[in-house]
Amino acid sequence: MEEEVKCPMCKQLFSNPVLLPCYHSVCLNCAVQIQQPVPPQQIVQQTSHGHNHAGFHSNGHNHSHASSTNFHGHSHHIVVTTATVHHQPSCNQSDSSISSGVSNHSSNSSSGAEDSDKASVLSETDSGVVVCSSRPNSYVGTPNMHGLLFPPIQSTAFCLSCPVCHKTVYFDDNGAHNLPKYRVMQNIVDRYVEARNLGMKCQLCEKNPKNASVMCEQCEIFYCEKCRESCHPTRGPFAKHSLVSATQGKASLKMKAGPLEYKCPDHPVESLGKYCILCKVPVCDGCMGERKHLGHEVQPIQSISKAQKTELSHNLQQLSEKAKTGTEFIQRLKSQTEKVNDNCSSMEGLVTTQVDAIIAALQQRKEELITYIRREKEYKLRSLKAEVSSLTHRLQQTTALIHFCIEALKETDPSAYLQIGSLLLARVAHLEVAWACDDDSVSSTDGSAIQISPGRTRSSVSSASSITGGYNSALFNPDFDLTLDDRSVLAAIRQLNFIQMKPPGPVQLIPEECTAENNSITVAWQPPPTSFVEGYVLEIDDGAGGTYREVYCGKETICTVDGLHFNSIYLARVKAFNSTGEGDYSEPITLRTAEVAWFSFDPSGAAHGARLSNENCTVTSDSYEPRVVLGSVGFARGVHYWEYTVDKYDASADPSFGVARLDVNKEEMLGKDDKGWGMYIDHQRSWFIHCGVHSCRTEGGITTGSTIGVLLDLDKRQITFYVNDEQQGPVAFTNLFGVFYPAVSLNCNVTVSVHTGLDLPSDSETSDSGTRC
Repeated sequence: MEEEVKCPMCKQLFSNPVLLPCYHSVCLNCAVQIQQPVPPQQIVQQTSHGHNHAGFHSNGHNHSHASSTNFHGHSHHIVVTTATVHHQPSCNQSDSSISSGVSNHSSNSSSGAEDSDKASVLSETDSGVVVCSSRPNSYVGTPNMHGLLFPPIQSTAFCLSCPVCHKTVYFDDNGAHNLPKYRVMQNIVDRYVEARNLGMKCQLCEKNPKNASVMCEQCEIFYCEKCRESCHPTRGPFAKHSLVSATQGKASLKMKAGPLEYKCPDHPVESLGKYCILCKVPVCDGCMGERKHLGHEVQPIQSISKAQKTELSHNLQQLSEKAKTGTEFIQRLKSQTEKVNDNCSSMEGLVTTQVDAIIAALQQRKEELITYIRREKEYKLRSLKAEVSSLTHRLQQTTALIHFCIEALKETDPSAYLQIGSLLLARVAHLEVAWACDDDSVSSTDGSAIQISPGRTRSSVSSASSITGGYNSALFNPDFDLTLDDRSVLAAIRQLNFIQMKPPGPVQLIPEECTAENNSITVAWQPPPTSFVEGYVLEIDDGAGGTYREVYCGKETICTVDGLHFNSIYLARVKAFNSTGEGDYSEPITLRTAEVAWFSFDPSGAAHGARLSNENCTVTSDSYEPRVVLGSVGFARGVHYWEYTVDKYDASADPSFGVARLDVNKEEMLGKDDKGWGMYIDHQRSWFIHCGVHSCRTEGGITTGSTIGVLLDLDKRQITFYVNDEQQGPVAFTNLFGVFYPAVSLNCNVTVSVHTGLDLPSDSETSDSGTRC
């Protein structure tokens, strides 16, 4: 609360606070200090604007009343530059200067010009300027058109900018002393000071006032020791003044002030006992007889005050509840600190683990690359050793031949030399060719060849020259033709960063919205809180406790799965996913399909010419040829029984009843193709038919009102027919696998209705004992 009772200018507790038209308040001394004189040219502009708008508002009922009132007993002008001016009831009774910061000359000056009766007006069209009359009842809430009152201002001396909202207020020569005393704030400050035993502040300290030590009973000013010595010495004229302690001075001022009694500013001898509802100002009995409040609704001021206090108390109670909720929420937020620390530690550990895994993978790859390099080294060393061994052997042969040829050249007997000369030439040429071949391979390897000077034969090139020229560096390359390509890895490391997302949390199913109807189930769920979700995956088991399978993937939060088995218990679960991964599965929910099938004819798959009625439970045809109509549900397992009643029958018709695949031929009798299994019957007998094959003729036909029953037992993979509650022939068909739909074929001479959800026939347990045709 301390912030509410501090002046926004001096940052101290309010001392003699005054109320601005914008509902902000400042100390009177602070208001006097921050007010500024208004340039004369701005005064002229204000006056011209006021005359421009006076004619438009001159007929306003409320405005005429507002212009005749005064401002808390003062006729000084106040012009407010604000888009909206709110008003609050106020009175002209001045408060006592019990708190710090009030000087007597301020209150005297604020009551010195009560004779003038002027009003001010500014144009609202100029940047949202709204004008408020300087007189009290206008200020505290007299209704007006766009806030414009008149007559216009003739002179404006001072202006003041609110330190909170920066809206500007204009005054006449009396300046900020025109502002009404904020008595409620002063009383609250007094109680606040008393409750906390706060000392009185020196009223003469300019900044950071010190605690007052004494008060002059004659001056009624509180002084600290320093200000008393400088401003109120105990000599000269001040020698006769009585100085008392600050506490005694405060009590003395209270006794002098006595109980506050607020008088009417227009009728000083009258007390404010009424409240004008229209003008929203306190009035006395004298005001009620005057023209400005004539005919207005008034209420006792105590009842109005009580009503507003009651409303404020109610609003405060609601605000208190919200503050309580906010406090609890703040406590919850503060309690998240430990969780944040734990999550931080967990995240640090996770990042450390992931980076360590990357480092371990790099270390492993490093070992693999080093192993490869070492294998390459071993290969090069083996190759080098083999080449050296081969060349050494050839060099030994060449050296031996050279020495032998030198010795042969020393032979003086020509016949003896010619005996081996050709042989030696051949051997030397052969070795030279061998060295030349190796030399050529080396030259082709390094891109250079041995050059032979013109006029010299290859035989004249010495062996040593050939060896040193071609095998110095090109025969074997000791360099490793390998370069480690680390650019992509380094780029990936530089791009290694966090993404502001994590896999979603577990999905919460909504049990009250999860239902099972007939052979379908509906599953509903709500998104995981505080998680970004791109989609959901719904999975159900096979209805027999088997493995789950995915039946839906998308963004919806509700899904209906059709075509399930009857009388089966299904488990369903949901998980959410986003680009970072999949969340955990929800807790599975158990849903049971209906024990018996409730269905009707399917209008979407009916053959051309078939007509459905009675909520798709009755069917006939417009054609003389048979037309097939299927039921709306299919069966894959379980035992199911339904009946047809013949509503219309012509003896020349032979309808067929049974089951069919979804893709049965609907333009011919049921059972004519391999997709239908039926019993067709006339008024005398019946036959079973499948793939166009007739079998098991049975006596007994139908007529109008007859009942045909179909018992489909997919646990035993067979079908049996009944006519008028009696089994018609033996078991009709066996070895039925797959999905089967109830079916009937008829023409325009027959009308039948289907009845579902029936109990099994009483002899159905023994129906399989009949002989198969």
